[in-house]
Amino acid sequence: MKKILFGLLVFVSTANAQSNYQPTTENIKAREWFANAKFGLFIHWGVFSIPCSGEWVMNQRGITVKNYTRLKDFFNPIEFNAHDWVKLAKDAGMQYITLITRHHDGFSMWNTKYSDFNIMNTPYKKDVVKMIAEECHKQGIKLFLYYSLLDWRRDDYPFETGRTGQKSGRTGKGNYDSYLQFMKNQLTELLTNYGSIAGIWFDGHWDQTNPEGDKNRASRINWKYDEIYGLIHKLQPDCLIGNNHHLTPFAGEDFQMFEKDLPGENKGGLSFQKPSDIMPLETCETINNSWGYNITDTTFKTNKQLVDYLVKASGYGANLLLNIGPMPNGAVQQEFIDRLHFMGNWLKVYGASIYKTSGGYLKPQNWGCITQKENKLFIHVLKEGTDEVTLNQFPFNKITKVYWMKDNTTATYSFNNGNLNLQLKDINSKDEDRVIVVEVNK
Repeated sequence: MKKILFGLLVFVSTANAQSNYQPTTENIKAREWFANAKFGLFIHWGVFSIPCSGEWVMNQRGITVKNYTRLKDFFNPIEFNAHDWVKLAKDAGMQYITLITRHHDGFSMWNTKYSDFNIMNTPYKKDVVKMIAEECHKQGIKLFLYYSLLDWRRDDYPFETGRTGQKSGRTGKGNYDSYLQFMKNQLTELLTNYGSIAGIWFDGHWDQTNPEGDKNRASRINWKYDEIYGLIHKLQPDCLIGNNHHLTPFAGEDFQMFEKDLPGENKGGLSFQKPSDIMPLETCETINNSWGYNITDTTFKTNKQLVDYLVKASGYGANLLLNIGPMPNGAVQQEFIDRLHFMGNWLKVYGASIYKTSGGYLKPQNWGCITQKENKLFIHVLKEGTDEVTLNQFPFNKITKVYWMKDNTTATYSFNNGNLNLQLKDINSKDEDRVIVVEVNK
């Protein structure tokens, strides 16, 4: 009943928001799958990896189009192995991959007919999107494709009104009709030549707005999303659309995303929007502080920090899209591999408390958070040194069983006046996540 209600709420809300967009049954089912998936792998990789300074290196260093274009002559990732990348995600317990196909630097990672600045014109001469797509289909991992709405190289992109890309040496004049057709042509390639695509992950809308937090975040150009989104839903009706605009979802979008922030929090200064009550949610985060490969960034998050982020995201009812930035040669650095292996092993024990769950009746608290599924509540105690947790106004009167998820041993608790008190002294407080399962009779 819960799954049916979720789909109906999404359908009714979206239909009211945009009369021209009626999500198909396949689309609603895809949203439901996405809401249950909880964990995905983000991959930032391209010619921007070569300078080893992150994916914004062209903009940050003021590299001109002429000079940046030379990078394609150095891109020969002989260590790239699509099977191993997809297997790394699968072994980490991830359900989907979001792959950069074209970032703000305009480099296309597939065999496109609409730009010479693509991977087929490098020494490598192989279609990375095709190889990843084939492996995802083989290994049962769904594939989302990241696609940038802005471009630091093309003259027809309306760069005159953009916030970024002002030092690339362009002297032409933007022509959005031309640029829109270019994007449609490329999106058509991606959605017709690579099998089933689970979603398109847009980025760059913010280039044409005032900074996040400003009272006026209106776009300075009309992106004509009705045409872009309509094309996507026509080509693959179940393909989900998300847009990293840092605003309330637009009509026609299928999930809401948060960049380097949990839904409802704004520690990174990008997420002033309120989380949707009816759309699937996703938060994306890095393992160190960089999206693209950065040779000097050694600020790797600990295993516990990554577990905490996944658990808290689930506590808010959101997915975690965890990023890696592979090296220019196509290898994934060991620090990323080790942490993803840890996450996979942790999920082998605790995955039932994450996958197919909803956020708890309480939002995440200082001590941790709650996830729920059917007649079970999973109490995730994340803060070290916590000896007891009291769940006030516990919404169920009949508690049938309380136990530690790790070994199924009985947990100590008391239930008085609608408040559930859990005692935690009888388990190691340094575990990455202490999980108590509370079974109830609804």
